[in-house]
Amino acid sequence: MATVTETNVTVKRAGGVEKNHKTQVQWRRTSSEQFREAKMGVEKQILTPGTGPNPVRGQKVTVHCTGFGKDGDLSKKFWSTKDPGGQPFSFEIGKGKVIKGWDEGVLGMQVGEVARLTCSPDYAYGERGFPAWGIKPNSALVFEIEVLSAE
Repeated sequence: MATVTETNVTVKRAGGVEKNHKTQVQWRRTSSEQFREAKMGVEKQILTPGTGPNPVRGQKVTVHCTGFGKDGDLSKKFWSTKDPGGQPFSFEIGKGKVIKGWDEGVLGMQVGEVARLTCSPDYAYGERGFPAWGIKPNSALVFEIEVLSAE
């Protein structure tokens, strides 16, 4: 049985241009009672537009990030660079050093941008999950990411 959630997304661009559209996210409950996103890939919702350049494949990108989806619940945080003692996270973009949702989603962002990336299981941790963080196998995940720099 599938549940369809309709969400209004406002994408703001430089110069004050806004584009409103509705997007549908479909979820289905699996036998293990976890949620799995029916769509494959990554969806991006801009929360705060950026003013800097877009990262380029191979650059070192530094981000602040908060991840949601612990125990199959997209409202439960499993990790954040903003937690006490946390530090911004750096990685080489587009080289497979992070989950596919980050590689593709962050490549489409600008320095200074804050966005919510919704990653289907195949763009997150897939069939393995990440048990140490409470991420079950085949879990969809949500990340709020701020691109701090790209060099």
